[in-house]
Amino acid sequence: MVALTDTQYRTIIQTLLRGFEGCRPNKRVAAVLTAEANLGMRVGDILRLKLSDIVRDGERYRLDVTEEKTGKKRRFTVPGEVYKFLSDYAGEHNIPADAPLFPITVRQVERHLKAACDHLGYQNISTHSFRKWYATSIYNDNGHDIVLVQRLLQHSSPTVTRRYIGVSDEQMEQAIAKHVCIVA
Repeated sequence: MVALTDTQYRTIIQTLLRGFEGCRPNKRVAAVLTAEANLGMRVGDILRLKLSDIVRDGERYRLDVTEEKTGKKRRFTVPGEVYKFLSDYAGEHNIPADAPLFPITVRQVERHLKAACDHLGYQNISTHSFRKWYATSIYNDNGHDIVLVQRLLQHSSPTVTRRYIGVSDEQMEQAIAKHVCIVA
């Protein structure tokens, strides 16, 4: 699966919110994917998320989770805007703080996403594309700091992260070749 472009991300979310031929609007699926794209968590971990999992820590919000796939503990800041988005979503849907925010299965999210992507003519996009979009955006917006992205995603090495965000060995070789600047 590929990382989304910014346009694809926005278009998919807007399409899910508005609905399209044969599909009613689906705010829940749009919210799940928005959370994944803004927290960088896997969709399964997003679906287990409760508002009470996010705690106020001084001037910021913090989330401590154990990743389902890896069993690794992850502690990170949740931007205030993301907390507000999730809090507003919970309030609009009368979801108690200690209940899962998104009572839906991964398969249901995937099915709705596939329908939206088929409608839009997008291929090779899955729920994981939203996590990849997060990683690629962080990478591009922070001076191409691969170690930063590696730590955020809890990958075992920068090599894994490079493959994940689509930086090929060939691209690295080309970048090195372009960079040569010898002063004699």
